[in-house]
Amino acid sequence: QAQLVESGGGLVRSGDSLTLSCAASGRTFNTYGMAWFRQTPGKEREFVAGMRNTPGSTLYGESVKDRFIISRNRATNTLYLLMKSLKPEDTAVYYCAAAPNYRVTENQHEYTYWGQGTQVTVST
Repeated sequence: QAQLVESGGGLVRSGDSLTLSCAASGRTFNTYGMAWFRQTPGKEREFVAGMRNTPGSTLYGESVKDRFIISRNRATNTLYLLMKSLKPEDTAVYYCAAAPNYRVTENQHEYTYWGQGTQVTVST
């Protein structure tokens, strides 16, 4: 059964860096676009970053552009999110998601696989 499992969340201070990982298993995701979303209580899931299967094809949300970097390792079926210069407003549960046919979009409803999420808390 296909599964996405996030890890790497935690409590950090403003200005710190943190790297999240998403391990995919149960099938190959090489033909899937993969992305990170985040969510805070009472709000819709927000698109953070997405990537097709090639390094040059990335998309970032406006609030994280120039601070976050998405990458993926096809050999290990792992997606990463390097988060730099973290701010308290980056505090959220971060989710990994996959959409078929290399699709990368800010619309969460186009993603067919989701992880369980990992909490990131940024203190002042």
